[in-house]
Amino acid sequence: MSDFNSLILEINKYADPKKAKNYNWFFKTGPGQYGEGDRFLGINVPTEHQLSKKYSGLTLNGIHQLLQSEFHEQRVIGLMILKLQYIKADKKDKKKFYNFYLAHTDRVNNWDLVDISAPHIVGDFLLEKDRSLLYQFAKSQSLWERRIAIISTFTFIRKNKFRDALAISEILLSDKQDLIHKAVGWMLKEVGKKSPETLTGFLDSNFKHMPRTALRYSIEKFSPPLRAYYLKLR
Repeated sequence: MSDFNSLILEINKYADPKKAKNYNWFFKTGPGQYGEGDRFLGINVPTEHQLSKKYSGLTLNGIHQLLQSEFHEQRVIGLMILKLQYIKADKKDKKKFYNFYLAHTDRVNNWDLVDISAPHIVGDFLLEKDRSLLYQFAKSQSLWERRIAIISTFTFIRKNKFRDALAISEILLSDKQDLIHKAVGWMLKEVGKKSPETLTGFLDSNFKHMPRTALRYSIEKFSPPLRAYYLKLR
């Protein structure tokens, strides 16, 4: 039996219909919601991590099959395995895994899928390279490519490189999706942890036209008086 088939058997063994029902609500799978049509097996995150480590040597073809699955957890595990392989890869293979990821962004199609993968693969690969792809993604019609664009900058922020996070945040301030507002606010908050003055400079220039969700997320670590100041101005 192949590793892929063995993995699918193990995934199915951990399925929990009661949890699946809760996940359907949590990930907004109803008509017109961002996760419309997604299906769940009811597998928790620790189990997903456990299985991804156990099957970390899965072939790219096997990962491709996981990403094509209608079940959310199979796509999660596929991306976790891809991330593990990317982290261990040499420079040449990192490019291969990066290109594979870009070829499958249509299957990185919920916020958790983006968040567990984009900084570790896209952000890491582009750390010392041209980042124009992120600006293309920031203007994409795909909600998930736009989220990839901003969440990938988490890697840069950790290295005290804020320019792209701020520039992409500014592009996305007019976005209509609350998931993007939350992502922008989160990344701005991370900038603020590293450089409070950089965040306040951005806010002073942009708070008047920031979505309230983005603003609230970005100032979570501020002192109560400073939070109140920006919220009052908004």
